[in-house]
Amino acid sequence: METNKLTENIIGAAMDVHRALGPGLLESAYEECLCHELQLRDLRVLRQVAIPVRYKGIELDCGYRLDLVVSDLVVVEIKAVENLLPIHEAQLLTYLKLGGWPVGLLLNFNVPVLKEGIIRRVLGYDHTKRLPISGS
Repeated sequence: METNKLTENIIGAAMDVHRALGPGLLESAYEECLCHELQLRDLRVLRQVAIPVRYKGIELDCGYRLDLVVSDLVVVEIKAVENLLPIHEAQLLTYLKLGGWPVGLLLNFNVPVLKEGIIRRVLGYDHTKRLPISGS
């Protein structure tokens, strides 16, 4: 499945979970329900994937675990926090770099409307740059 279509599918599944449960639960509840929803959509899901840190030629097990990897392409980090912070985005980007995945989704379920809690990041893309708007 193409990456953009896959992320759309994951976001759709997350919206279904959020619509059913709403905000206010623990991250673990959203993770369990999202995994079930993704599997209903015939997507391969790995949970709590260990991420080793490579330092000066050795691999160290530092206890890092990312929430989900979907179809070996998209990392999904689940949060249930008041506000997403820059450190959450940094965590996602670090996981992408360490594991070599191209795309990540940061999903905060503790919002009234889930679209307010979704951040999509692509490894190597500068999200701070804005493209010029033609005709301005």
